[in-house]
Amino acid sequence: MAEPEFRATGVRIGKRLRSLTRAGTVRISGGRVELLTSYGSEIDSAPVQAVRASRPWFGPEDRALAELNGTRYLLTLGERDPAPGEPGPPAAGRFIEAVRRAAGRRG
Repeated sequence: MAEPEFRATGVRIGKRLRSLTRAGTVRISGGRVELLTSYGSEIDSAPVQAVRASRPWFGPEDRALAELNGTRYLLTLGERDPAPGEPGPPAAGRFIEAVRRAAGRRG
């Protein structure tokens, strides 16, 4: 299996006002974006070309919006990338850039 192009753990994943997981995983691998619970169960996945990722208009810098299969998810990642060897999710901007790069879009 190929190494994922992007992987973030410890991500809070929510849908509207409901939290789906507080320590989920976001992964871009094999041309798909996958949202997983803390137990590894799939919340949703879609081809990377069909995923829209952006920042919310208002709110902290550690949040990103991801639309998969017509459903909007609010992802709470880190405000900054963790230092090498430190645990924690990467910055939201890095996720957005990874989606655009994997889909072949420019930002």
